[in-house]
Amino acid sequence: MNKKEISEIKKRFTKTKCSISRICGCYVDAEKEKRMTLKEAFLGLPEEEMFKYIDIFRKTLSGSIGKTLLNMEFPTEQETSEDGTQRFLMKLVESGLEDEELLNQFYDKVIETYQYPENYFIILVHDAYDIPKITSDGIENFDASEYVYDYILCSICPVKLTKPGLSYNTETNHIQDRIRDWLVQPPELGFLFPAFNDRNTDIHSLLYYTRKSDEVDLAFTDELLGCHLPLPAGSQKETFNAIIEESLGRDCEYDIVKSIHENLNEMVAENKENPEPLALDKMDMSKLLQKSGVEQEKIETFEERFDESIGEKEVLMADNISNTRTFEVRTPDVTVRVNPERTDLVETRVSDGVPCLVIELNDLVEVNGIQVVAENTAENPDE
Repeated sequence: MNKKEISEIKKRFTKTKCSISRICGCYVDAEKEKRMTLKEAFLGLPEEEMFKYIDIFRKTLSGSIGKTLLNMEFPTEQETSEDGTQRFLMKLVESGLEDEELLNQFYDKVIETYQYPENYFIILVHDAYDIPKITSDGIENFDASEYVYDYILCSICPVKLTKPGLSYNTETNHIQDRIRDWLVQPPELGFLFPAFNDRNTDIHSLLYYTRKSDEVDLAFTDELLGCHLPLPAGSQKETFNAIIEESLGRDCEYDIVKSIHENLNEMVAENKENPEPLALDKMDMSKLLQKSGVEQEKIETFEERFDESIGEKEVLMADNISNTRTFEVRTPDVTVRVNPERTDLVETRVSDGVPCLVIELNDLVEVNGIQVVAENTAENPDE
């Protein structure tokens, strides 16, 4: 799913457009015991409750693709096997969350696989979206709708005890000890199934959400969802950097790395208006290195390391491995951050046999917040 498709589904979760038919849930305590279950018509909830749930659903579809939102595909065996995860999720969708036995099986699977040590609330909703046609001028035409997107959205939210403190009691007009409640927090993870790809149902994929891009619950994705998990966003940059260092070896020089940085940022900028995030496979990365001046022998080594560390058919998200906000040079004692559009101001040079980092100074230089005069300007005040 791309940004536009996610946004289209997310817009369903509003007061005027919401058509969720059913909401189901299970409250699980720290001992992994079911404390409460619910199954209700969503539109029959009190308005204030409904809006708070809607806020949770919107958060489950929030963030960046490739970081907090991951597109995942089911392996073939999960669709063909009688007990495959994709087939189980399809049964949930087709039941409209009306089958009590299926719901309990789902809750049990979550409790078995979700590695969370405290209380949490599993929320599951069903919706049927009558997909409108989009006219040439971008107008939604619901009268021309031909397909219905039937889906479920799962949100898993921690439930935590509010902090102790003092509060004002309006009835007694006193300050007193605050009553502590168990409060449902924003979702930690969730998923949308089936995926909404090309503005239609894609039963072979789902959209996975994680609040922390560098922390993905492997047991949950492998055993409950049965989907292949791409390299987490937080690990992609570290892995990419490590492969570059290993592949280039002693040729991993400042100018080469700076060129890779500049060319990568240029690719990100060119893709900015595209709703599809820029994904780079092994061949894309090889072309990037070639353009950046890396020798062919080193590129071949990079391709081998890519297969070993990431996977032959896997991709890296450009936004996860690039840094369009700053260009940073770090030593054990000094860190220099530069506007990525002005990397020309920094270069390496050998002075008296010592390798140095040289920074071009302009007429505005500050030291600890105090504006100072660059040496050349002080010596030539009339220039």
